[in-house]
Amino acid sequence: MQKIKDERLILLDLKMIRITFLVQTAGIIGILGYDLITAGFEGMRQNPLWIVFMITTVLYTFLSTSISVDYFEGTKTYSKKGLQIGFGIITIISVLWGYLTSISEGNTALEGFIVGGVIFASTAIPLLYVHYLRKKRTEE
Repeated sequence: MQKIKDERLILLDLKMIRITFLVQTAGIIGILGYDLITAGFEGMRQNPLWIVFMITTVLYTFLSTSISVDYFEGTKTYSKKGLQIGFGIITIISVLWGYLTSISEGNTALEGFIVGGVIFASTAIPLLYVHYLRKKRTEE
């Protein structure tokens, strides 16, 4: 199989991939919606398609982040102050959420710590990634 070199064909191929992705995502959402109606939220989450949907969504979000950073136009595209403010906000949210989890009925302090840590990590990683991309773009 030869590599496509014509830009029109490459663009057409990318459009077909996008349409395929949209149809696949709509099918997954339809199946998960059916599970939500018939088996409830827990039944929907136990479907393996839920994991596929979550992984696809997270991957798409990370891949589109670099495009968002390229599209961002401004004289100052990154700042350490903005990064510090972001870390302050996610720290407050993580601690608050972890505390509320730990004081809720049937949960322990360890579970609250785990929930807070997961929330912190899942928001800190994208924050650092966007900061890195913006810093790299301004250095170029």
